[in-house]
Amino acid sequence: MDFVSPVLDVASRICNCVGDRADHLQRLPQNLNSLRAAMEKLNNVYKDVKERVEREENLEKKRTHVVGGWMERVEAMEKEVNELLDRCDEEIQKKCLGIYCFKNCRATYKLAKMVPEKMDAVAELQSEGSNFQEVAVPLPSPRVIERPLEEKPVVGLDSPFREVWRYLQDKQVGTIGIYGMGGVGKTTLLKKINNKFLQSSIKAFDIVIWVVVSRPTNLERVQETILDRLGITDDRWKGREEEKKAQEIRRVLKTKNFVLLLDDIWEPLDLLRMGIPPLGDGNESKIVFTTRSEDVCRGMAARKSIKVECLEEKEALSLLQAKVGEDTLNSHPDIQKLAEMVAKECKGLPLALIVIARAMASAKTPEEWERNLQKLRMHPKDVAGTENDLFSVLAFSYDCLPDEATRSCFLYCTLFPEDYQIHSEPLIQLWIGEGFLDEYDDMQEARNQGGEIIQMLKRACVLEAVQEGEYLKMHDVIRDMALWLACEKGKTKNKFVVKDGVGVIRAQEVEKWKDAQRISLWNETKIEELREPPQFPNTETLIGCSMMSTFPSGFFTNMSIIRVLDFSNNRTLKLLPAEIGNLATLQYLNLSCTRIIHLPIQLKNLKKLRFLILDWIFPLASLANLTVSSLSSLQLFSMKSLSSHPQMDEIMLLEELEQLEHINDISIRLTSIQSIQRLFESHKLTRSTKSLNLVQCKGVNQVQLLSLSCIKNLILVGCVELEEVKIIHFEKQVVPSKFPNPQCCFNHLLSVEINACKKLLNLNWLIHAAKLQSLGIQHCEIMEKVIEDERSEGSEIESGLSVFSRLIYLTLIDLSKLESIYGHALPFPSLKRIFVLGCPRLKKLPFDSNICMSKQLEKIMGEQEWWHGLEWEDQTVMHNLTPYFQPRRSL
Repeated sequence: MDFVSPVLDVASRICNCVGDRADHLQRLPQNLNSLRAAMEKLNNVYKDVKERVEREENLEKKRTHVVGGWMERVEAMEKEVNELLDRCDEEIQKKCLGIYCFKNCRATYKLAKMVPEKMDAVAELQSEGSNFQEVAVPLPSPRVIERPLEEKPVVGLDSPFREVWRYLQDKQVGTIGIYGMGGVGKTTLLKKINNKFLQSSIKAFDIVIWVVVSRPTNLERVQETILDRLGITDDRWKGREEEKKAQEIRRVLKTKNFVLLLDDIWEPLDLLRMGIPPLGDGNESKIVFTTRSEDVCRGMAARKSIKVECLEEKEALSLLQAKVGEDTLNSHPDIQKLAEMVAKECKGLPLALIVIARAMASAKTPEEWERNLQKLRMHPKDVAGTENDLFSVLAFSYDCLPDEATRSCFLYCTLFPEDYQIHSEPLIQLWIGEGFLDEYDDMQEARNQGGEIIQMLKRACVLEAVQEGEYLKMHDVIRDMALWLACEKGKTKNKFVVKDGVGVIRAQEVEKWKDAQRISLWNETKIEELREPPQFPNTETLIGCSMMSTFPSGFFTNMSIIRVLDFSNNRTLKLLPAEIGNLATLQYLNLSCTRIIHLPIQLKNLKKLRFLILDWIFPLASLANLTVSSLSSLQLFSMKSLSSHPQMDEIMLLEELEQLEHINDISIRLTSIQSIQRLFESHKLTRSTKSLNLVQCKGVNQVQLLSLSCIKNLILVGCVELEEVKIIHFEKQVVPSKFPNPQCCFNHLLSVEINACKKLLNLNWLIHAAKLQSLGIQHCEIMEKVIEDERSEGSEIESGLSVFSRLIYLTLIDLSKLESIYGHALPFPSLKRIFVLGCPRLKKLPFDSNICMSKQLEKIMGEQEWWHGLEWEDQTVMHNLTPYFQPRRSL
């Protein structure tokens, strides 16, 4: 009977596997293959979608919730399908006596029935994934702002970069310090780290914040940079005290995982005082900073400190070759070997390699390379301290400057504080006052040469352009090197005395300045009262003194060769010592933006004075004590202001200026019709006038511009009765609308500001200002058109330039009736910024479709309602301009 039981068992299973169940069981192998194929197709779609998502996320986008949910369902489905396939394969392996005989027919039937259901679910997921139009959307604000790398290629920073990046991924490391000598590439490394977050797979950080700290540390500026980066509106922090700003920063940052990148730290920062919440406590935030001092790393409690070393020889040569260029390197077979020798002399310092390579780029003969290499080797190599080694190398760039005048102009820039933005025009005036450009008799020629020198210094990488080139800045390493050179490589410590924010200077310190050639005092720097007059027998320059309300008695007594006194922007200075009148060698005196009420009568003794600048001295009511005509060498006189003083005898001042033989540069404020008439009566005065401010001129309903062919800046303020500006030929013909002959064009006019001239109808005469760069019109109540339609029939000026072809800035504020700027569309190839506020009737802008072609345009600012109400004849113009619009609040 033992053989009966197995037979009965098989028979029972066969009975369970007949009928409707047999169909499912029979199709099971085929269905499993179909499910595998469907799952493979779904996986391919999943991979495609995932790749799309990753690409978009690398572009700082975020996957949609729909796509994210679908990817999670696909991953879950794959797991379920794999489990089902494994179970079905296992049951098939157990079957006996052919296809219908399964050991557990009922269980196998349940599995077989699930396979088609999974196939349908997989097909549905595949269909859904194949139809995604959008897989990611832009983030509300950029997590990282790219920092441009000025110097490419970036050489020799791979090792410290990998080290910093590794620590950024280490949860145990919160603060990282990067230190090393100046010019070694710390800022470049920090920029590389910043930019790495743009494509990094690390998404633990919500925002990356970049702040330049520099010296002296300005906590308020640092806080405002962080607040701006966090997108916190001005009204929440503008004008508030430090602690309130810190609270606002802390409120936002404590909810984020952030990376704070601090560049150029000179002393430990109180991060809590700034508003930076403590690291740790569950967040993964990081702080990375650069400094020249390892002590700062300790003071900042850096968990890891990384030193950036100079380049290896091969890396240094690679950087030098890249900067010199293949054209020069291949110009002679010997130059390659000479380049290796030059690279070795640079000792691997990137900044030195870059500066010297640019100086060598035009040297295409081996003889030039040998001469320059010899110059490089002649500099001291064994000066104590790393900084001096850097100076010795960087001094080569100084020696390569073309002449002594250019080198003097370069060293002069060290008299301004570190990170100070130097306005180029006053700087050139100082150079002229110092006598650096004495070879040019004509003031304008000297100015032009000063401009050329600035361009030369920028090309030599010893000056940087900021604020669109109007201002200059000297890199701190270059500045330190230049000061070292100015002080004869450290041998005469006090030849250039530059004090910034040092507080009260004691008499003992002043006594050490007897050998000083130039003295510069800035920001909270004062000199205590002296027992006896100091000795400054070698001093040629005294500038700054921005916090000195008075000078110690006898301070100017022993300045026998002084050439330049510049006390501008000293808003505490009210009294000028009479002894200044005894400075027989003085050639430049600038008292702008001081609080001086009266000028001492002794100033008339300054027979060598060439520059007298009295701009924006609002308390100065009269020049009665000063006989300007006695300043027999005067070439430049400037007295710009937007206030009027009834005591000021403007006609007498004009008559005295006219008597000066050498005067050729006048900037002046006039407040009466008689003064204006007196100016225009004199060919000498009109020819010399470079800047004219007409302020609150009562009774003036018409201004006739006669031969102001050299004027650069014109300001009309508060001339409430002024209706028209006309141009007059030398033949006395009034020309209100037609083009005058060429010599009457304003070829030098760069800036025009009109404010509160309530009856002024138009500015038709601007069609003759071929090179106008800035135009601002405010509070002109009845002005309907800047330039009337009939005046704009021809858009070419005598010079061949189109109207407004040089215009960079256009400002229109509170012009309630203004309807038109110009009669037809213009290209505006130079325009960068437009500001329109309170001009509700201005419905059209005179821009043609080329407005954005020059890529100069930066922004258009105005009310949102005004922008939406503009009418466009060419929709292309609207589409081109819309990305540049930035809304501003109404008046």
